[in-house]
Amino acid sequence: MRAQRRNRLFMVIFILIGIGIATALTLNAFRQNILFFFTPTQVVAGEAPSGHPFRIGGLVAVDSVERAAGSLKVHFDVTDTVNSVSVTYEGILPDLFKEGQGIVTKGILDGKGVFVASEVLAKHDENYMPPEAEHALRAAQTLQNNSDK
Repeated sequence: MRAQRRNRLFMVIFILIGIGIATALTLNAFRQNILFFFTPTQVVAGEAPSGHPFRIGGLVAVDSVERAAGSLKVHFDVTDTVNSVSVTYEGILPDLFKEGQGIVTKGILDGKGVFVASEVLAKHDENYMPPEAEHALRAAQTLQNNSDK
C-alpha cells in the first residue's frame, strides 16, 4: 500500500471515530435531558419511572388542594377522570392554578407513590390545554365510557 493511500485510510478511520464519539455524546445528552409525559392512569399502573424526572398532566381534582399553613407547600391530586395521583409542590403556583384546571407538572415519583413536583404549569386561557393532557383526558373518558356500557 502506498503512503498516500494509507494516509487517506487513516483519515477516513479518524473521521468515522470522531463522528461516532460525537453521536454517542449527543445521544447521551438527549437521554439525560428528555422528559416523558405520563397520565395519572399510567402512573398508577406503574409505567412511570421511579427516581427519574418526568411530566404528569391532567386536571386538578376538585376538593383536593391543601395548603400548609405558614409555608408555600401545597398538596393536591391530578386526575384524568379515571385515576388520581397525589402531588406535592413547594413554591409559588401559577395564577391560573385552581381546582378543575388543566395542568402539567414536572418532577419525580417518590417511594410512596407521591409525585414531588419541581414545576407546575397551568393552561393560559380557557381554550388551551397541553396536547398530551388533552389526549390523555379524552382517552381516559373513552375508556371510562366503554367500561360503563
